[in-house]
Amino acid sequence: MHKYTKTYTVILDDMDVRKHRLRPISAVMYLQDTFARYCATQRMAAYDLLQKGQIWVISEIHMDFVDNLPFWSEDLKVELWFSEISKLKVYADFNLYYNDKLVAKGNSLWIILNATTKRPVKADEMAAKFEVCADQALGPHTKMVLPEFTAPYTQITHTNNLSDIDFNKHVNNKSYINLAEMTAPTEFMQNHTLKSLHVRFNRETFLGDTLQCTTYKTAEPKTYAHIIEKNGTSVCDIVTVWREQKENVRIVDYDLPIKSER
Repeated sequence: MHKYTKTYTVILDDMDVRKHRLRPISAVMYLQDTFARYCATQRMAAYDLLQKGQIWVISEIHMDFVDNLPFWSEDLKVELWFSEISKLKVYADFNLYYNDKLVAKGNSLWIILNATTKRPVKADEMAAKFEVCADQALGPHTKMVLPEFTAPYTQITHTNNLSDIDFNKHVNNKSYINLAEMTAPTEFMQNHTLKSLHVRFNRETFLGDTLQCTTYKTAEPKTYAHIIEKNGTSVCDIVTVWREQKENVRIVDYDLPIKSER
């Protein structure tokens, strides 16, 4: 049951300026980078697939945050494994650690598409090259379901620019999550910490497209639905669940490994 690990050092750009720790969105990007590195070990990374006229797309991400994320300059270890490879779907589950303590866990759903037709390609090659580990970080894999939501709480409009574009020439997953964060209530976020993040990517968008992100309160406490639309059609649905931040938590609760390198 093989699990792939990669360790990252938190840099200033990845730090939440309000809480001085790794931003949850950066944790998501480390997860995706680890996925790419694992795939590259068997020549199944994005640039390998592109030579075959195929692309990787991520369909869903589910992540629970169980403890404080690391501070600037600390290390975050990502442990990732393929928990299920079916005819068309590849599930990658993961655990995130710092100082050997579990701080987040979750799963992600990936699909290989034909780059021209955008139709799914069988995952036979993945199944042949990678071992499946039956461990499931969040239990059985289920489809994301949006909670019932009420009237719009906040809303912004964004036109995709070059900084939003990824390797496949469509909008990067990070940009959608950034939009959701921008519409989240600021005062609420200052006093709360993200408990879980659920993302469903529905459609591609491209350079110059105009997106509208609307955040809604839901019937569930401390839970928000963030709906990102293009021309009235949802391209990405995000659900964030929050918990109250502990009082009197020190910004730094351990010694920082600040050393000069020669």
